[in-house]
Amino acid sequence: MRLQDRTSWTEPGDIDAAVADVRSTTHGLEQPSDLDRLVEQFGDRTYVLLGEASHGTSEYYRWRARLTARLVQEKDFSFVAVEGDWTNCYEVNRYVKGLSVSPETIRDALEAFERWPTWMWANWEALEFLDWLELHNQRLPEDDRIGFYGLDVYSLFESMDAVVDYLEDVDPDAAAEARAAYRCFEPYGEDAQEYARALRMVPETCEDEVVEMLTRLREQVAAYDHSRDDYFNAEQNALVAKNAEQYYREMVRGEVDSWNIRDRHMVETLERLQKHHGSDSKGIVWAHNTHIGDARATDMEARGRLNVGQLVREHEGRADVALIGMGSHQGTVIAADSWGARLEEMTVPPAQEGSYEHVFEQAGGGDCFLVTGELPDDSPLTRPRGHRAIGVVYHPAHEAGNYVPTVLPERYDAFMYFDETSALHPLDVHADVEAIPDLYPWGF
Repeated sequence: MRLQDRTSWTEPGDIDAAVADVRSTTHGLEQPSDLDRLVEQFGDRTYVLLGEASHGTSEYYRWRARLTARLVQEKDFSFVAVEGDWTNCYEVNRYVKGLSVSPETIRDALEAFERWPTWMWANWEALEFLDWLELHNQRLPEDDRIGFYGLDVYSLFESMDAVVDYLEDVDPDAAAEARAAYRCFEPYGEDAQEYARALRMVPETCEDEVVEMLTRLREQVAAYDHSRDDYFNAEQNALVAKNAEQYYREMVRGEVDSWNIRDRHMVETLERLQKHHGSDSKGIVWAHNTHIGDARATDMEARGRLNVGQLVREHEGRADVALIGMGSHQGTVIAADSWGARLEEMTVPPAQEGSYEHVFEQAGGGDCFLVTGELPDDSPLTRPRGHRAIGVVYHPAHEAGNYVPTVLPERYDAFMYFDETSALHPLDVHADVEAIPDLYPWGF
């Protein structure tokens, strides 16, 4: 059966049979202790990847935070890596690990996220978790503290600035060389999109310059008097600059290539973090379902796209990786109606008939989770059907285009379902924590 064939979602009797399997195999998700099964099932994996069906849903952030905290506390995970810029997230990392020159408060660190969509990390749900993480780290020796890092590739100019700043401290001559190399980008006014657009007219790139700086930094590492974390941060920023230049360059050639460059960079960063924290370290990833769920179980593969979940499974083996997705039937979400537009609280309509979300709602069990390996081999849930994906740009009136044809048990090792969800709480909308609802089930 082709993944693109939507008629299979509503074959006679299919929904009833799928609903029966949901009722017989899912586990309730009402209180934090309900996560015990997931912690025990997947806590020994090298990587646990936690997805979300939108970047603007409170329940996804809160339950993801709770599960992450359990894994950190009980299963000795070493770091959290998220779908965010390296530079901004490293300032958060400085705060939660108590490193030098860190922001005064976690709110200061989150409000420094200026790249749209700012609400993705500058929100109360993220702040609550990061405040807990900083407190947890205070109890640990400095070398054992849990880090928080960004996997993304967008911060071209910010990362170049960070490389120069590092070299100013350890090698002023090299800093001057870096400024000269990065001067190639000056005509674009620190606007990566402008750099990409310019290549349509004058295809002279800055590729050689960013590759050269990464190579030089790696060649000189033995000569620098620096902390291990400071060098790792500088090297990662040089890598981001190199890969970001490639990403923006490929944007003018084709969308698929730039998507794959981005997800390959995320995996390269994840593997560098695991190596940096030691051979026995384990990592947790937060990103959208479209990055977390194995692309081969969707129509992404037919479009030439791969993703983080697929690559990590290929590199590590399925037994060492847990992919956990999320979804919901209806509710509200923070999104925008066009790229760069003002955020809005939007209504998420009931799920499309025949989709996974619709099947879970019809089962009537409320919030729950499914460990996909517990499904029978002939379950109708193993056949392709739609699975909703809401982006930062969202048009509820055109819902049909938001469903990714999916084989759920192949895409995820577990799936967390929420019957009705609520919108995220951005810091710039909800200025006072006392004015927003209690963020249960996060609080300890």
